[in-house]
Amino acid sequence: MLSLEPLYHTLLPSVFGVFGIVWEDTANRPKVQRVFLPNERTPVENLIRADFGSTPLSSESISELGERIQRFLEGEPVKFELDVVALEICSAFQRRVLLAEYAIPRGWVSTYGRISKNLGIEKGARAVGRVLSRNPFPIIVPCHRAIRSNGELGGFQGGLKMKRVLLQHEGVRISSEGKAVTDRIFY
Repeated sequence: MLSLEPLYHTLLPSVFGVFGIVWEDTANRPKVQRVFLPNERTPVENLIRADFGSTPLSSESISELGERIQRFLEGEPVKFELDVVALEICSAFQRRVLLAEYAIPRGWVSTYGRISKNLGIEKGARAVGRVLSRNPFPIIVPCHRAIRSNGELGGFQGGLKMKRVLLQHEGVRISSEGKAVTDRIFY
């Protein structure tokens, strides 16, 4: 459920291009409603305007979060806390999947099927994949750590090139066939 409070957005550069953070100013602290990763087809600012119509603005905590995302995209080991995101905008199932994904440590991967089984949902790999493909908080919830059962990278909002680089930053090797090569499988 999206807030009825005014929404703001901040655009920041990264090694992959401009990304955006859409946020709401709450009494306690800003809450992230969405992170938009660089997109080759449509500029992030256009996506934000189309989906949110928010006002450009920043705050100290959003600027700090943006800097942490920038460092993460450059390969630094940055851990994000979930209290900055508005998980309440997600359905119960989405929250379960996002929390399971968030638990995967840096340098590890899991498969959509393993995540599904961990959640007690047999044959739910596609449902998990759908949730992760629409993850409103990529990078903060590191959905790039989910791969297909055969090692193929699967999809990613920032594109497969970004997913590959992020995994490599974390020490996951990628074969010449584009598959993750690791013994660090979570779940």
